[in-house]
Amino acid sequence: MIGEAAQNRDNCRHLPKCAPNSSIQELSINIHYAVKVQWRYRKITRDFNVMLSIGEFFMSTPHAAGRHFLQIPGPTNVPDRVLRAMDYPTIDHRGAQFAAIGKQCLDGMKSIFKTTSPVVIYPASGTGAWEAALVNLLQEGDLVLMVETGHFATLWQKMATNLGLENEFLQTDWRRGVDPQAVEDRLRADGDGKIKAVCVVHNETSTGSTSPIGAVRAAIDAAGHDALLLVDTISSLASIDYRHDEWGVDVTVSGSQKGLMLPPGLSFNAVSEKALAVSRNAGMRRSYWDWSEQIAANEGGAFPYTPATNLLYGLAEAIDMLHEEGLDAVFARHDRHAAATRRAVQAWGLEVLCQEPRDFSSSLTAVLLPDGHDADAFRAGVLKKFNMSLGNGLSKLAGKVFRIGHLGDFNDLMLLGTLSGVEMGLSLADIPHQKGGVDAAMLMLNES
Repeated sequence: MIGEAAQNRDNCRHLPKCAPNSSIQELSINIHYAVKVQWRYRKITRDFNVMLSIGEFFMSTPHAAGRHFLQIPGPTNVPDRVLRAMDYPTIDHRGAQFAAIGKQCLDGMKSIFKTTSPVVIYPASGTGAWEAALVNLLQEGDLVLMVETGHFATLWQKMATNLGLENEFLQTDWRRGVDPQAVEDRLRADGDGKIKAVCVVHNETSTGSTSPIGAVRAAIDAAGHDALLLVDTISSLASIDYRHDEWGVDVTVSGSQKGLMLPPGLSFNAVSEKALAVSRNAGMRRSYWDWSEQIAANEGGAFPYTPATNLLYGLAEAIDMLHEEGLDAVFARHDRHAAATRRAVQAWGLEVLCQEPRDFSSSLTAVLLPDGHDADAFRAGVLKKFNMSLGNGLSKLAGKVFRIGHLGDFNDLMLLGTLSGVEMGLSLADIPHQKGGVDAAMLMLNES
């Protein structure tokens, strides 16, 4: 058991090897507060309370042949080039060699956001970047206008509340993006200028709906309002066309684990000059998230704390890959795969959750199952039978939808394999549908 696991290069290549038929030793894991993992050899006993074999640690099911299909809307598949870049030995993060890598990443991310303003990189999840955007600009009691496009917009609104911000939450049915007219109307009614910022999610990962950020900026301007515009692009950056400067965005939030093709662990704030000016005299008490210390250190390619060194190796490689393909080609590829996926859903006779065609997401497609059918049971069947992970429905969509991720390092054959797994899974789960979704997608891909 331990020999087989240790010889599995994909899952355990950094672990010590044992004899292939070893039966007297196992690796044990001593977990302290779920963060400290210590490996040691010990004889097999009947006490398995804190012992897990290496196979049980890495997977709770028997080995499945072939590569796992990770078709959730993020984290996405990490390409081999990025994995190999991250494999490079860790170097001195205070040295000149790393400073050059830091500058490469900081300048490269400006090109991805399409901005000439600073981009701050945090070793954090996208949630951290949400918080950074709020605490650098707003004070407790400030009023923020937000739009309920789905689960992640709701989480950002919850964070704002927890930080002591007042907020108004424009309601939607979770089946479309932001309505710019609703934003304009509310801002026009704010004659006293109490609303300090408008916060919207560009691509709502829970619903597969995208919002027109350029039109939201136009709505703010048409209302003659001075509110800052804060935008979450965690599931759209490097997958869907986005223009921080051209669209007049003040802070753009993003993360590493989706279109940027990295593991989770890096997050970003692209910050306009207007936002920087506001932050110098506003915001909450802050330290780790403070932009000023970050930007000052970044001038020389450094960071005011120990950076996520090896993730930045991967980021530099991912930026190179995106520019080798060309951002416009990347966006066109995502558009094409999204259209083919919707063509398949239509052929199956199922319903795309997003009801507004102009808001269809190019990062993912959320599929609504007929009443009486459990989307989570369907997903579990697909995972067990075909070794493919699909995204689950979140909060009030739980059990009602499944989500197909088609973003990041993704091509035609990967899409057709994904759709084949879905179509076979629909039959396996006895969900009413028509055959031919994969054929419909293939035809569209061949024609485009």
